[in-house]
Amino acid sequence: MNLANKLTVARILMVPFFILFMELNGFWFAVSALLIFIAASITDLLDGRIARKNNMVTPLGIFLDPLADKLLISAAFICFVDIHYLDVPAWMVIAIISREFLITGLRTIAAAKNVIIPADKAGKFKTTSQIVVIIMILLIIIINEMFLKFYGVTPEMLITYDKGSYRILALIMQKTPFWAVLAATTLTIYSGFNYMWKHREFFK
Repeated sequence: MNLANKLTVARILMVPFFILFMELNGFWFAVSALLIFIAASITDLLDGRIARKNNMVTPLGIFLDPLADKLLISAAFICFVDIHYLDVPAWMVIAIISREFLITGLRTIAAAKNVIIPADKAGKFKTTSQIVVIIMILLIIIINEMFLKFYGVTPEMLITYDKGSYRILALIMQKTPFWAVLAATTLTIYSGFNYMWKHREFFK
């Protein structure tokens, strides 16, 4: 197994630890989840570059890289649905994950015909937008956990706080997850349709 594939496997192995810290609630656990997610995202940037630069592109890498992305991204969005104050609708997460299953099915059909479908620009942009949205929401979780840990203030209490600046901050943190995930969902659905249209011959 070459270096690029080892980085991809490392990203897959980070997913259970990310989920664990997300489930354990608390300021330091949220910080740990963010650090793990950033580390995993860095491996996503590195493995492809290393593979292309050193001519290490392999069928295993082409299979594992999108799989690692799907596991990490899906784990994050599913965890967000479980956090009530983020107000992330389950249907958005279902749409995102359904797209991933659909494209995995398309790749399976293509593989049966000895064709490997690599990630295209729309797919890469979709993944990048999802990573940015997830990091943004993780930062919101950390801020909320910070207020709770150090000031004993819940997200609900912060919204009703008398000082305007705190209330504005709370409203931004309350509304941002919904609209950010909606934007990511829209890009994800577009990317899925783009894949299906470009490779529609496999459905004939």
